Amino acid sequence: MEITNVMEYEEIAKQKLPKMVFDYYASGAEDQWTLKENRNAFSRILFRPRILIDVSKIDTSTTVLGFNISMPIMIAPTAMQKMAHPEGEYATARAASAAGTIMTLSSWATSSVEEVASTGPGIRFFQLYVYKDRNVVVQLVKRAERAGFKAIALTVDTPRLGRREADIKNRFTLPPFLTLKNFEGLNLGKMDKTDDSGLASYVAGQVDRSLSWKDVKWLQTITKLPILVKGVLTAEDTRIAIECGAAGIIVSNHGARQLDYVPATITALEEVVRAAQGRVPVFLDGGVRRGTDVFKALALGASGIFIGRPVLFSLAAEGEAGVKKVLQMLRDEFELTMALSGCRSLKEITRDHIVTDWDAPRIAPRL
Repeated sequence: MEITNVMEYEEIAKQKLPKMVFDYYASGAEDQWTLKENRNAFSRILFRPRILIDVSKIDTSTTVLGFNISMPIMIAPTAMQKMAHPEGEYATARAASAAGTIMTLSSWATSSVEEVASTGPGIRFFQLYVYKDRNVVVQLVKRAERAGFKAIALTVDTPRLGRREADIKNRFTLPPFLTLKNFEGLNLGKMDKTDDSGLASYVAGQVDRSLSWKDVKWLQTITKLPILVKGVLTAEDTRIAIECGAAGIIVSNHGARQLDYVPATITALEEVVRAAQGRVPVFLDGGVRRGTDVFKALALGASGIFIGRPVLFSLAAEGEAGVKKVLQMLRDEFELTMALSGCRSLKEITRDHIVTDWDAPRIAPRL
């Protein structure tokens, strides 16, 4: 079967992967309301296309933290990619590099920062969980810096792991032939089998619940890398993040895997953008499956988006070639959306190109 859109990879992944692995990747927290809403909310944003504009040349390129990339579509951190495919994060890194975009490596990757760096050139960010043992954090950040990573994406929505019922039912744990490679030498690379979710037990034991804004400042004392605060959903936290020195904000609900019944990220985006007032770039992850979704996020003020599950599902289905294809399909769809909306570059995408179900009714101007 020919794959014609990103969503089609999910069913292929479901057929190929062990149930425990697919469920870990695919599921959300509790009722999974936010999981569905992350997708559904995009369908409540409609286009106001402008016509008869010369769109013979379209430029999708942009810059993120000063780095030039081919498109505003980047790869979000997703854990344990070797559960999806033997090449795991190596394949993802090569696909991102080939597409001229940024990959974010998870703290809980099954390949280390050094291994991912060894795949060749590329702009890479490192996603950080703050462990109770701060020496572990210092070592990890220093290793990421040495390996040429360009920014830290600090995950701030996980003092405890969300209740993911599929993982509880499946007694989820990292398969014995894999390790959390970044922690292998620190005796933190393995996950015990439990009568619950093995990951939830691991997080309870290792991740620091006392993490607070002062730690965002502390992080800046141990690294010169820019820090993106990942997991912001409100104007209040946007303002504090900027005051604490964040170089950017990622509007994220952790793929709907943490607190259920938070809004879809596309719904929360505009509040965050307004609070940021252009002082730092705002990015979004969660629910992006189409080029139209990318355009909608940019029209609402995002500087770019990150994709997570589409990478995992395409990796499971076709390895590096699958991830490349996902990035290419999204880019092609996004470019087409730009053309059909009358936008030739990212700076031409405006709030006036969309209408949302939370907008006040438009009064047509008098002629």
